[in-house]
Amino acid sequence: MQRTERNSYNAGMRNSDKIGFPLHRPRRLRQSGWIRDLVAETRLAPQDFIWPVFVIEGENTAEPVSSMPGVSRYTIDRLVAEARAAQQSGIPALALFPVVDAARKTADGKEALNADNLICRALSAVKEAVPEIGLIADVALDPYTSHGHDGLMSEKGAILNDETIEVLCGQALVQARAGADIIAPSDMMDGRVGAIRHMLEDEGLQNTMILSYTAKYASGYYGPFRDAVTSAGALKGDKKTYQMDPRNRDEALLEAALDISEGADMLMVKPGLAYLDTIVRLYDNTQLPLFAYHVSGEYSMLKAAAQNGWLDYDSCLMETLTAFKRAGCRGILTYAAREAVDLL
Repeated sequence: MQRTERNSYNAGMRNSDKIGFPLHRPRRLRQSGWIRDLVAETRLAPQDFIWPVFVIEGENTAEPVSSMPGVSRYTIDRLVAEARAAQQSGIPALALFPVVDAARKTADGKEALNADNLICRALSAVKEAVPEIGLIADVALDPYTSHGHDGLMSEKGAILNDETIEVLCGQALVQARAGADIIAPSDMMDGRVGAIRHMLEDEGLQNTMILSYTAKYASGYYGPFRDAVTSAGALKGDKKTYQMDPRNRDEALLEAALDISEGADMLMVKPGLAYLDTIVRLYDNTQLPLFAYHVSGEYSMLKAAAQNGWLDYDSCLMETLTAFKRAGCRGILTYAAREAVDLL
């Protein structure tokens, strides 16, 4: 009797649907660290990160940004040292942003065209000292305009598209000549990618790449960045007439199609975390490498919550960066790049 029952049980195990055992158990591939690593769909590496860095005038200074814990503004000499350390850690590129003295800001943003301005000197110094690291230069007029907008402004307060593009081309030219490997127009003027591409070709700079801020949204997540570049109080009005409406996603496909047709080499979504659906949409419908900007507000929220003991910063940081990669990004601009490399 006992043997018959055991045989019946074994038969049931072989035909598990009779007694309700699942044939497919996804947990089998989660039971140990080695198997989780082996079957992981998404992997992060130091080569995935671009480190945005703020540059200031002066010497031997690292100035903390109060609204971005762990982030500092660097003088050029300190920037060179930080760039060397970043390159040695495996980070492939830096994105540089200047903190322009208020006395140099004008309505027409003419300091952007100065071949000896802060960002050009920073690009040249880093490229000479650390030629192996990639350098990305932001192209937009907001660091240089007294009104805080990314473009030229009419007497009635409208942002002038075509007139701005002429200045952006001049800005891109001095940056490329100073050592920028990648020009990154973040201004969202219509047609600027094509104009910059033609200018670069005409000037014999055909190998200079363009990373277009394809879907840059008029977001509230930029607040700490504006503190970092000391532009928060200068902005007159908002940027909703040229940056994308947060309610739109399909519009990003149009922006991407235009940028691709105009000669962009790479596309960017900014902010990143709040717009993962846009990243996925572009990944599914375009072929160019796709990047996300883990912006200042997204970064500072993690820091603030961790400082209050509400979450584990390291865990949530890596989860966030993995989300960008999982959504389809080849690269991620993040202020936490150095921290992420250390965690990896």
